[in-house]
Amino acid sequence: MKVAFTGASGNMGREALAQIMELEDVTLARVLLTPRKGNDRLAKKLKRKYGSRVEIVRGELAQGGVCHKLVVGMDYVLHMAAVIPPASDASFSRSYKCNLAGSVALIDAIKRQKRQPKYVHVSTVALYGNRNELHPWGRVGDPLLVSPFDAYAMHKLYAERYCLEAGLEEWVVLRQTAMLHPNMMNDNISDGLMFHTTLNAPLEWVSSRDSGYLMKRILERDSKGEVPHFWKNIYNIGAGAKGRETGYDTFNDGFAMIGGSTEKFFQPAWFSPRNFHGLWFADANELEELFSYQRDDVKGYWQEIASHHRIFTLGRFVPAKLIHFFLFRRLLKHPNSPRQWVKQGDAARVQAYFGGEEGVKALPASWAEQKLIAKGDFGDYDKMRADESAQAYVLDHGFDDKKPIATWTLDDLRSAARFRGGECLAQEMTGAYDKVSWRCSEGHTFKMTPFTVLRGGHWCPKCCQPAPWKFDRLSKSVPFFAQVWYDSHDKEENFSYELDKENGAHAVKEDA
Repeated sequence: MKVAFTGASGNMGREALAQIMELEDVTLARVLLTPRKGNDRLAKKLKRKYGSRVEIVRGELAQGGVCHKLVVGMDYVLHMAAVIPPASDASFSRSYKCNLAGSVALIDAIKRQKRQPKYVHVSTVALYGNRNELHPWGRVGDPLLVSPFDAYAMHKLYAERYCLEAGLEEWVVLRQTAMLHPNMMNDNISDGLMFHTTLNAPLEWVSSRDSGYLMKRILERDSKGEVPHFWKNIYNIGAGAKGRETGYDTFNDGFAMIGGSTEKFFQPAWFSPRNFHGLWFADANELEELFSYQRDDVKGYWQEIASHHRIFTLGRFVPAKLIHFFLFRRLLKHPNSPRQWVKQGDAARVQAYFGGEEGVKALPASWAEQKLIAKGDFGDYDKMRADESAQAYVLDHGFDDKKPIATWTLDDLRSAARFRGGECLAQEMTGAYDKVSWRCSEGHTFKMTPFTVLRGGHWCPKCCQPAPWKFDRLSKSVPFFAQVWYDSHDKEENFSYELDKENGAHAVKEDA
């Protein structure tokens, strides 16, 4: 078995490579490494450890020739490379080159092979956009409402759609959830990104170790012919009940390592109240039933991080007020901090993340005023995140989504299109993966497969996905969007959001 890897220097990719190399059937791992000094060291380390079983390809993912070298002769291609926040927030171009242009180049290289390798495309939970206590549960097929100014999620959305529409022979899309990894603490104490996390964001954490193990199990089971119906589908990578928390208790778990808590180190008004992302997955069992990969629980993993990074435990001997002031309060002045946007008068981001100046004024002044899912302010927390509660929160997809894909009819397509404010122009149903014509509520006509629309949650590529972000207006005519967009947006906002290539944010008030 020959396997190509992108993203092998990242948290998920590093685990996937290490675990897959445990399989004796893997005779060659071809690894793409970008030309950075850190990757020079990694290349030498991999050659020392695996010898001739590893082949290194150096270059940028967006280069077609590099992608050809990577995929030619391979049995599988695992695409895990990504430029994620805060790096994607700081550099629109880096995000574009890796998350979109790189994915397109890789998919095109696979299409050109006489014998196409099987392709695993890792997407992201960020495609679903902001969720709160009103709809904390979600699943594949939900509307894709990428939060305004999230370049990472925007580029990943375009890349996923390109994958779904490319006509590859064997592919699968895996939407990765929030991921725990050994460097969690280090990676989150140097940027204002942590304050993007809404306190009531439903987060279903999975460890990088389990994510890597999932990649191993996919190869292991597929190579034996044990999962014939796995391919040509979309799944959410989750951890199930043992990974479900909110933004608030995630901070609590992490700061317990240093003897602190969310309330000891932070103030509630430091956090934006919307424009984040996260879900508890009502369909997390689908991958688990196929591959039995969910092993780690979120609280146990934090304890493991503490045991491997003893330096953090020294924080228990430092007064919480000092940590609050010198470690976290200073981050409020970081350019990527929501409070800094307020201070500097970044009207576009203040509108997107707070709902404007009125939203800033309405922020709670103390923890006593902050309503929290984790404290039971919206109902019994444990019952709310239990599997049995999922059906009370799931969204409507506009058709009977319990039907097997192979049994979809033209009526299903037409029903789904009406719920999206448009229509299906097809006169016959030939297959879920055959492109048909659609028209959106804005009058745009486009071609897309029924699978991409009904199962993927994608819609009009001209107006219904960023950029610009026009969900305020679109939700007025697209019930599919409205059922969740208005959970955190007022019906009278009417803003259109745009992000330029220098990461400049713009918001325009449109006519109602």
